Amino acid sequence: QVQLVESGGGSVEAGGSLRLSCVASGHTYSDNCVAWFRQVQGKKREVIATIYTFDGVTYYDDSVKGRFTISQDDAGNTVYLQMTNLKPEDTAIYYCAAVPSLSSLVARQGCTRVEDEYNSWGQGTQVTVSS
Repeated sequence: QVQLVESGGGSVEAGGSLRLSCVASGHTYSDNCVAWFRQVQGKKREVIATIYTFDGVTYYDDSVKGRFTISQDDAGNTVYLQMTNLKPEDTAIYYCAAVPSLSSLVARQGCTRVEDEYNSWGQGTQVTVSS
């Protein structure tokens, strides 16, 4: 089982930047979908970005497209979320999640954006953006 730990959250002013890290340990796989979700207080958790570690293909929700970048390190054990031009509405708890994924399926549909299909989750890290 893969254990995930997020870090890098904190408080920033609007227009600022943060980089979140998701470090995987335990039994890892080379072909995983990794997603960043966020949950605004009082609202449901939503996916904002995914990456398929096998080939690096990414997906972004429209709310963060052009501002956030999901990436992975060369070793494949860390996924990042580089957040720029942060807005107050980005304030949320950010979670990373992962699930082993077959390349044949991901190639056709992309990484799943259904949170129930992810079987490894981090504990969450708070991002607060002030105006």
